[in-house]
Amino acid sequence: MIAKIKALAKEYNDEIIQIRRHIHQHPELSFKEFETSKFIQKQLTSWGVEFDTGYVNTGIIAFVKGNNPSSKVIALRADIDALPIQEENEFDFASINSGVMHACGHDVHTSSLLGAIKILQSIRSEFNGTVKCLFQPAEEILPGGASLMIEQGALENPRPDSILGQHVYPELPVGKVGMKSGLYMASTDELHVKIIGKGGHAALPHTVIDPVLITSHIIVALQQIVSRSSKPDMPSVLSFGKVIAEGATNIIPEEVNLAGTFRTFDESWRSKAHEKMIKMASSIAESMGGSCEFEVRKGYPYLVNDEAVTAQTKKSAIAYLGKENVVDLDLRMTAEDFAYYSQIMPGCFYRLGTATPGTQTSGLHTSTFNPDERAIEQGMGLMSWLAIEQLNID
Repeated sequence: MIAKIKALAKEYNDEIIQIRRHIHQHPELSFKEFETSKFIQKQLTSWGVEFDTGYVNTGIIAFVKGNNPSSKVIALRADIDALPIQEENEFDFASINSGVMHACGHDVHTSSLLGAIKILQSIRSEFNGTVKCLFQPAEEILPGGASLMIEQGALENPRPDSILGQHVYPELPVGKVGMKSGLYMASTDELHVKIIGKGGHAALPHTVIDPVLITSHIIVALQQIVSRSSKPDMPSVLSFGKVIAEGATNIIPEEVNLAGTFRTFDESWRSKAHEKMIKMASSIAESMGGSCEFEVRKGYPYLVNDEAVTAQTKKSAIAYLGKENVVDLDLRMTAEDFAYYSQIMPGCFYRLGTATPGTQTSGLHTSTFNPDERAIEQGMGLMSWLAIEQLNID
């Protein structure tokens, strides 16, 4: 079966690369993937694949049904949205949509899943069960398309036994994949803070309540939430990346706006940290004569890879790629809304190497991100094989 899948992946590779390039050239932002959705539907229709539409407006669920389709169901997921980044690559399929780019590899995810569907559709008489394929919108912004897909019943009728997700990884060379069992990616929360004081002339500080000074105390003090309130063995990150104080060299502003992120791997500690941050920031502001409005926008939960599903995925990947090409990964403090799926059913979220050996590779979410397209043949073939292997588990 591996030899047949590899042969089909090779046969379909040029077509799927062209699909990837079309998607890359026509990126759309989260919740606005209307043309992308139409394009995916067009491909599925041309291959005679059954599918449903309307999930979160642009989401699609496709079904590849083997023999005895109700015997077992495995889900595969790809995300379809792009990022608000101006592309700087100069190849002929660079984004034509100003300020929008597939800088996180969702074009590769989508085309790889389409390729896997075409392979599985070709050999559907040779396996039992159903492969349920989710093309999910809006991974990049809260509340995350995964949570909305789930709310709208994407994991029901039929309900999968497990789910797999694949993500490009420019830290691994093309030809390799990586995975980690158990806790893998962090929860993510957005912090939006307004510190209010009393503005005035910078030369007369005794007449003002300086929100800039208050903010500096808050930023430093909040780091204690991580360093002194969390358990040493509980990874946590608190970072502020946006500070807006619209004063001048001689003007102290009325307010400062602060934005950042908090990430961790434990829901109980996550809630406690929220309470501590709000209390600490408010207390500091009030003690210095100002006030503080602190909003926590709760984001994705932590992502956990099921041990049994991941063990089987790793075993199957080794059979397909060779032991030397399957590596173990470390915890990541980045986040993914695939976590919503992993919280309610056994799943495995793994990484597909996309770096070109011997070259300088741009990272995810950069304007020059350019994954090695040779990964697509591997990505669609491996995903097909993993799905069949999951279906074969008793």
